[in-house]
Amino acid sequence: MSDERECDLSILIVSYNTRDLTVAAIESVFRFPPDRPFELIVLDNASSDGSAEAIAERFGGRVRLIAHQTNVGFAAGNNIAAQSATGRQLLLLNPDTLVLDGTLTNILDFARRQPQRRIWGGRTLFPDHSLNPTSCWRRLTLWSLFCSATGLTYMFPRSRLFNSEAYGDWARDSEADVDIVTGCFLLIDHDFWARLRGFDPTFFMYAEEADLCLRAAAAGARPGITPTAQLVHYGGASEVTRTEKVITTMRGRITLMRKHWSTAAYVAGRGLLLLWAFSRMVASRVLSGPQDNPGQSHQKWSEIWARRAEWLVAYPIVTDGRADP
Repeated sequence: MSDERECDLSILIVSYNTRDLTVAAIESVFRFPPDRPFELIVLDNASSDGSAEAIAERFGGRVRLIAHQTNVGFAAGNNIAAQSATGRQLLLLNPDTLVLDGTLTNILDFARRQPQRRIWGGRTLFPDHSLNPTSCWRRLTLWSLFCSATGLTYMFPRSRLFNSEAYGDWARDSEADVDIVTGCFLLIDHDFWARLRGFDPTFFMYAEEADLCLRAAAAGARPGITPTAQLVHYGGASEVTRTEKVITTMRGRITLMRKHWSTAAYVAGRGLLLLWAFSRMVASRVLSGPQDNPGQSHQKWSEIWARRAEWLVAYPIVTDGRADP
């Protein structure tokens, strides 16, 4: 690491129309700060809810605020914020998170104890402090897509074989290697981030951290998480509807497949995603998902299926400042 960095940690938050949540996230950082020098940089993606004004008024010079004039997305937003960061390490933090006592110090200690990982994460919780398992994932594969498309993932959610991306029944209660550390709470050495050229801004939102971690692993990293660093993550707060979140997520997955898979695997993967969406639409006639109100599930999945031409297309490749393939 460079000795010219001005502080130990730069915390980066990219927000979009999450004013109250972002303010609460920032307050939690100052309530439970790390035990070493840090700075907090917030990039607001042209929010229309007064986020930038509220942050500037409440925190003043304690936060370096970048009020961007357009919504460039999560990946590009973090890249821009990182350009002005002076910390030896970067911590990506979602605006819909709440830092708890020991969160920041413990993840920094984890990195100090296991520097070979190069990327570190923690354990995310729902607001009631029950486990939110989305802090990490196993990589996307044809097998995991097949299990989703055929319903095996939903029939056997605690199986590591049939629900491989979610690591089955692992409660995130032990330190372990993972394929993907989620971008809501991701620590990385600043110099390593620069070597990887940050996020690939081709990914507007979702799957950018999967791409980053796959490229990091190819460069010798061993991403991992620790249960000692816990924080609350609400999840999906910047999405207008759950339908939009599903569509955005699937387009990110399509983009990830195009970048990292062979042509044959990519074609097969798109087919399995189509089958998955169709099967969910059919099943939703009689079953509602756990996060859908009764009667709304079929409407949601019918819209997702009707808009399949939209999410089956990968994001256009961004060549200006794009991370290396």
